[in-house]
Amino acid sequence: MTKATDLRVKSTDELAAMLLDLRKEQFNLRFQRATGQLEGTGRIKAVRRDIARVKTLQAERSRAAAKA
Repeated sequence: MTKATDLRVKSTDELAAMLLDLRKEQFNLRFQRATGQLEGTGRIKAVRRDIARVKTLQAERSRAAAKA
């Protein structure tokens, strides 16, 4: 699980790349769950929350850029 303070120091490009990686991982976890191969079901929740953290930071930055 990633902390928001760790994410705030990353650049916008790094956040976009991280979001892409998290979405790929989320897809793979969903696929594993559907085929019955998933063992650690808690990882799905953690990935979903990490995606939300990244998207929240991206939204904050876009709002700040629009104001300036």
